[in-house]
Amino acid sequence: MRKLFFLLLSLSFLATITTQAQTAQDTLEIRQAALDYIESQHNLKPEQFDRSAHPRMVKRTFWVNKKTQKEYLGETFKDAMVLLAETYNQNGDKFPENPTKEVIILDVFDKTASVKLIADDWIDYMHIVKLEGKWQIVNVLWQFKDSSKH
Repeated sequence: MRKLFFLLLSLSFLATITTQAQTAQDTLEIRQAALDYIESQHNLKPEQFDRSAHPRMVKRTFWVNKKTQKEYLGETFKDAMVLLAETYNQNGDKFPENPTKEVIILDVFDKTASVKLIADDWIDYMHIVKLEGKWQIVNVLWQFKDSSKH
């Protein structure tokens, strides 16, 4: 009876690992979604951002009101981010020649992932979801590495 219990427990554990594990292709696609997010701004490619973000994506950051010094949470939506990707680096002076873009996949569980993007002056934490077979960014929380810049 004891052997049967451990056998069932082991099989249950293995089944859990199998259904929660990511494939190599998932890893590549999650990473690419994060890279599309940042590279679209580097290269003025709004279509690159558009494919990486879910239609209901929201980007949030904390800001400090310069006059009152009160902190608040600001939100930006996908449409504004697509426009940003189209215009932000127009003069080619917003990023260094070889910009930092380190993608760290923090966790993947079935169809959801948490990712940390380390860029030149900021850190982005992302939630990425797989819907209809495609990994897309749904949430971004970011800040400058130096929070006094907010």
